[in-house]
Amino acid sequence: MPARRPPRAPAWPSIAAYRHGVICACDVPTLDSLVRLLEAVDAVDGVVGYKLGSLLTLRHGLVEVVRAVRKMTAKPLLYDHQKAGLDIPSMAAEYVGACRDAGVEALILFPLGGPTAVDAFVGETLRAGLRPVVGGALPLDDYTTRGGGYVSPAALERITTRALALGARDFIVPATVPPAVRAMARRLAGRRDARLFLPGIGALGGEIGAAFRAAGNVAAYAIIGRAIYSDRRPGDAARRFADEALSLAHGARMRRVP
Repeated sequence: MPARRPPRAPAWPSIAAYRHGVICACDVPTLDSLVRLLEAVDAVDGVVGYKLGSLLTLRHGLVEVVRAVRKMTAKPLLYDHQKAGLDIPSMAAEYVGACRDAGVEALILFPLGGPTAVDAFVGETLRAGLRPVVGGALPLDDYTTRGGGYVSPAALERITTRALALGARDFIVPATVPPAVRAMARRLAGRRDARLFLPGIGALGGEIGAAFRAAGNVAAYAIIGRAIYSDRRPGDAARRFADEALSLAHGARMRRVP
């Protein structure tokens, strides 16, 4: 197990206020389309943050994308480098430092390279005051060795165990695979500070209801992109998803956590 535990990342007040919510994935092609998307969805109750992807940032640069977002909202930004963390450990500090300097709050990491990759990328993220959102599973039939792929079916469980020991509390699992969501929820049971982020809702076939029920009592947030930004009325689409997410929070007793 890791010998030294990095400091815990700072709290996310705007996300922690909700047990369930929506993260809008901003996989749009231009800064103008990004601004229009934020104008449409940012005021929606239950939209608690945004995910930035690599295509937008490769075109415009992470610093410029964050600058454009910060003119519109102060909600947390999760950066997904499709999928960072699978690299030699010596790259971790520079990668994390560049993301921190750009102004994001969280990094989606898939440290499939082994224990040293987990220690380096998760550890450096925590030391930088950012939140690692840790994963290791993709909704592909041939992803693991069981389906003819190259990744062990035990990879996500092993990554999760090590990341938890380091201090990570945020994890990402495909919403399209409810059994995987249930397995992760069991692993995180009893940790009130743990969170699940669930991509694949909408266009990829995942459903908020099924995914959140699989998450049980663990705080869960749907990551939704195409089903919002491709809609003719993205604000209305975001509201439908957010209303469904909020209605499922603790049996619809409370939207927010006291």
